[in-house]
Amino acid sequence: MAIARTIARFDTLELHLCRWLNNCTRHAPTCRLFSTVSRLGDGLFWYSLMLTLALVPGEPGREAAIQMGLTALVGVLLYKMLKESMVRERPFITHRGIVCATAPLDRYSFPSGHTLQAVLFSTIAVAWFPALVLLLLPTVILIALSRVVLGLHYPTDVLVGAFIGWALAATALWVYPPVA
Repeated sequence: MAIARTIARFDTLELHLCRWLNNCTRHAPTCRLFSTVSRLGDGLFWYSLMLTLALVPGEPGREAAIQMGLTALVGVLLYKMLKESMVRERPFITHRGIVCATAPLDRYSFPSGHTLQAVLFSTIAVAWFPALVLLLLPTVILIALSRVVLGLHYPTDVLVGAFIGWALAATALWVYPPVA
């Protein structure tokens, strides 16, 4: 019983956080900002980063781009498996008062694929090119936050997506570390 009560309290807190963050969509400029950031996380930003790194003179840029691409493929496969098996409805579907501020790419929310890929790509890119942290860390934070603000994910979807992205990137970097 104590565990059930604790889980129920946690669910309530998570829902309150979802609603509070989703209220930002009532301010049109904020909604546009998070919608734009979220769309960047659809892949365009990450594919552009990979292409840019692949075109950087020298082998490290190409190696980083290849490592990001291969690791991202594993991330997509794992993400799809989890989405299809966990079947967690998105907050705007389940809870009245949560507005869907941009069209989702699929039906289910767990885990956040946008956050998974943002953390994965950024972790690998920064391991190879540490100066990129100044661009990538704010981008990752905004993408992760956008997913909850836009009513597409619960905070736990984002946290688990971030953890999976980090774990996949850390594993890839352990198997093939950047050249020092």
